[in-house]
Amino acid sequence: MMEGTISKAEHDAAMAEKDAQIAAVRHELDQLRRLIFASKSERFVPASRPEQMALWDDNSQAESAPEPTQKITYERKKKKAHPGRTPLPEHLPVRREIIEPNQDTSGMVQIGEEVTRKVDYKPGILEIVEYVRPKYARPQAGLEDQSAIVMAEVPDQVIPKGIPAAGLLTHLVIAKYIDHLPFYRQIEMFKRDYGWAIHKSTINDWFAAVCTLLKPLYEVLRKDVLDTDYLQGDESRIQVLDWTDRKSKKGKPNTKTHLGYMWVFRNPVSGNVFFVYRSGRGAKVLHETLGEFTGLLQSDGYSAYTSYIKRQDVELISCLAHIRRKFFEARKNHPQKADYALEQIQLLYAVEQIAREECFAPAQRLRIRKVMAAPIYYKLLQWVRTEQANNLTKGAIGKALLYAKNHLPRLEHYLRDGRVEIDNNQIENKIRPLALGRKNYLFAGSNQGAQRAAMMYSFFASCKANQINPREWLHDVLIRIGNHPVNRLEQLLPVQWAINTKTDL
Repeated sequence: MMEGTISKAEHDAAMAEKDAQIAAVRHELDQLRRLIFASKSERFVPASRPEQMALWDDNSQAESAPEPTQKITYERKKKKAHPGRTPLPEHLPVRREIIEPNQDTSGMVQIGEEVTRKVDYKPGILEIVEYVRPKYARPQAGLEDQSAIVMAEVPDQVIPKGIPAAGLLTHLVIAKYIDHLPFYRQIEMFKRDYGWAIHKSTINDWFAAVCTLLKPLYEVLRKDVLDTDYLQGDESRIQVLDWTDRKSKKGKPNTKTHLGYMWVFRNPVSGNVFFVYRSGRGAKVLHETLGEFTGLLQSDGYSAYTSYIKRQDVELISCLAHIRRKFFEARKNHPQKADYALEQIQLLYAVEQIAREECFAPAQRLRIRKVMAAPIYYKLLQWVRTEQANNLTKGAIGKALLYAKNHLPRLEHYLRDGRVEIDNNQIENKIRPLALGRKNYLFAGSNQGAQRAAMMYSFFASCKANQINPREWLHDVLIRIGNHPVNRLEQLLPVQWAINTKTDL
């Protein structure tokens, strides 16, 4: 039996392929370890800076001749003194407690007092509100086709014939979707602090009624967000409970969860945000949700967006933060190339920081980008194309270069339009409450429950983007929306509501 032989070139090629596979596996292992154990920060600090000297000089000799010295004087700003204790808010109510000495003070003259201030907290007040409506009877002589009994109308209720008032409903919703307290925790808190046991189904019914009331406003918000030619989009997963008809041995229904997705879109001009729940993550969802949207759509490198723009009059804009992340992940194995790319990206962000600190309008931001950012961008783009052509490996740097080659050209729009952001970080920040919430309530109870959550996240993200107190907004809207004209519902959206509230004041 003859043994097969291979040439040295074939042997070297096979070994090189094995080395590449090992390097790829090690890179994946490093990323998993970083996700589990390391910091998630992607802060980049160059290894060496010309203005910063090294602590030790490896090339210096132990017995080098002493260098001549000179005396240098300079001035520096005086270090600011500690600002001290934060002053207490003046609007807080003050409860005075006078503590008299244990000794008998009869015949003494008070010459002053010492005041010690503390901040205390008492749980929120849960109270029963009784609407008392006196009944009056008209004299028989004065009836004249009028009702014999006179009584005031019942004030408008958020839930007709229901016991919760607007304040309680607002608290329940805010606690769940902003403070991330699931309803079962709130039930235990009511039982512990107030001795009031509320059934879970009761709170769920209340929440469903609130969502039904706000659904028309949610649709108005969707139209407001999509009424633009520049949109940012992203998506995040959420587990949704699936109930099956089959019974387990113990007689209880079998339950399992399926993976769904919260899609979120942001109008960078108005700042309003729109969440929508979908069971899938394909391009079909974008067609269903965005409808006839045309213009610029900024997103990460997910392939569904690329498939979507093939059938729509939409141009895709990339996110520089995602491009940076690929090079950051390649630093350990390929520090020279990765650090160069990160340094150039850092310079592009430095230009954006200047525009942000100076509060530049879109036109001003576009001018500074053309002067300062454009040369850096095109230099980086050319470097990526050259390096990627010479590095076709499947290692970390090869993947980073390929990703940058495919997505960096789509970022050129930000050098043509001052409204366009350099990355998608603003919309990713809006998803954080969802990420925190799902760690607490773990899953949505149904597809309908997930869509109701999307509605609340939409309203509260829009409030946060426009610096509006969500508790004040929701409480006022729940009281007013029942009698508000349908054709003027946009007045209750967070931005317009805040404007109208200031005008009324």
